[in-house]
Amino acid sequence: MKDVFDALKEIMEPCTRSLDVKHDEPGNFHVDTFHVMKNRKPLWFGGVQTRKNYVSYHLMPVYVNPELLDGMSADLKKHMHGKSCFNFKTIDDQSFRELAELTERAVQYYRQAGYLT
Repeated sequence: MKDVFDALKEIMEPCTRSLDVKHDEPGNFHVDTFHVMKNRKPLWFGGVQTRKNYVSYHLMPVYVNPELLDGMSADLKKHMHGKSCFNFKTIDDQSFRELAELTERAVQYYRQAGYLT
């Protein structure tokens, strides 16, 4: 699972220049924005977490704006769990490339919405 976690973290890590990395430890990578919500907590961007039998890639902007998922391939959709989470047991190069593009669009969306500087 470590190889899957590392590959997924590698997708999200380049986006962290304008984000707040809250946790960066083995099996847990958690990233917030600096935008403070009405509940006085930062807006969550996403994260990568190792679970018992899979690794989860959370991407909150797709929950906020589901249109970001328009055109998503059937292969990536198979990995989707809920509205903003993708689960992987093995490295899937094609899905990981698509997830990297989706993550970049998510950053652009948060930036346009004023959640990132």
